[in-house]
Amino acid sequence: MVLKQLFKWQVGRQKSGYHKMLLLGAHWPVKFDVYLLKFPEGCEVPEHVDEVSSGRHFRLNIVLKKASKGGAFLCQSPLFESDRIKLFRPDRCVHSVSRVEKGERLLLSIGWIRR
Repeated sequence: MVLKQLFKWQVGRQKSGYHKMLLLGAHWPVKFDVYLLKFPEGCEVPEHVDEVSSGRHFRLNIVLKKASKGGAFLCQSPLFESDRIKLFRPDRCVHSVSRVEKGERLLLSIGWIRR
């Protein structure tokens, strides 16, 4: 149940050391989620694509805190990218996070699926 996941740190999907906290989510009228993501020192996320069963998956990542060294978001073809804002299609774009060598990276991640 989604309510049991709210406001609790969980291990990230890639089992690569990052943690996620669900802040908000719904399945109707538009399927979406809002997570706080924490990337501690030593964490890295390998290249991957997030598959969805149907629709088009979009994700907006807002960097709240940069790591002192490392922790760069890498995406082959973002829809929009600036120093702290990343908009991309995780279902189509290979993406990753480089190793956090010093400090911690923190971001707000908002995702939705358009049918």
